[in-house]
Amino acid sequence: MSNRTARVLAAATALLALGAGAGCSTGGAAGADPQRVDVVAAFYPLQFLAERIGGDAVRVTNLAKPGAEPHDLELNAGQVGQVTEAELIVYLKGFQPAVDDAVEQNGGDRAFDVTSVQPLLDANAGGHNHEGEKESGEEQHGGGKDPHVWLDPTRLAGIGDQLAQRLGRADPDHAADYTARAAALRADLTTLDTEFSQGLKTCQRREIVTSHTAFGYLADRYQLEQVGITGLSPDVEPSPQRLAQVIEEAKAHRTTTIFFETLVSPKVAETIAGPVGARTAVLDPIEGLAAGSGADYLSVMRTNLQALRTGLSCS
Repeated sequence: MSNRTARVLAAATALLALGAGAGCSTGGAAGADPQRVDVVAAFYPLQFLAERIGGDAVRVTNLAKPGAEPHDLELNAGQVGQVTEAELIVYLKGFQPAVDDAVEQNGGDRAFDVTSVQPLLDANAGGHNHEGEKESGEEQHGGGKDPHVWLDPTRLAGIGDQLAQRLGRADPDHAADYTARAAALRADLTTLDTEFSQGLKTCQRREIVTSHTAFGYLADRYQLEQVGITGLSPDVEPSPQRLAQVIEEAKAHRTTTIFFETLVSPKVAETIAGPVGARTAVLDPIEGLAAGSGADYLSVMRTNLQALRTGLSCS
């Protein structure tokens, strides 16, 4: 072997070692805890599922940071390393292109796509289909499919049951525990579903005007009608024509509340609320938790229920 060849091989070996170190240094690379199953979750609701069902038998890493909007997540080298080394990757195909790419290249048979359990609704489900209002964001996220499946607790429970089976295959010694925890979670989600059904049964209005078209599953489940100001992508600016259309629609329905979400600016909602004479309030799509939040999926959903009951004048 020539000296030049030896130097090239040594440099390549050093780069590989550096890359492996980068993966471990982020605090989430798989293999760090041989006693637990290393699970990578693409964003918060999937982290919630994995932690509730996995319990102390799993170690869960969320690729999306608290307080960050997860749609346009970009992965650094360490996070790609986490995906590569994870024993199970829980993601929603079509929601985060960077995660889709990492799974396609490095996921192998360790990836669990939740859309394989719950096929996605069309983006206009649970609301109006305004001709000409299909926005570029809808093309990015599954060709006009709504990814926010977790906002229907019954659908989330179904995903949890299947996740328990996948964890059981990865870790047969704890399979019965995963099944039991999934059943306990299903009971909690069934209770939540009942609270929503009863809480939204008798309301003066059934139209929810939202800054981000994220609530199709919730509207579909509880017989509400979603009027979205923007499309599936929350950072798309609505056209002046769209704003005028929503203002007229809100006035016609005597809307008292324009909802906006936690991780984006309330500016668009406020633009609508002024001419309508409505107030603004938070309706959280639970794509992620705020940094430092002590809440979880169940508590945020119950906060959403109270906001809806107030905004729709439910008795």
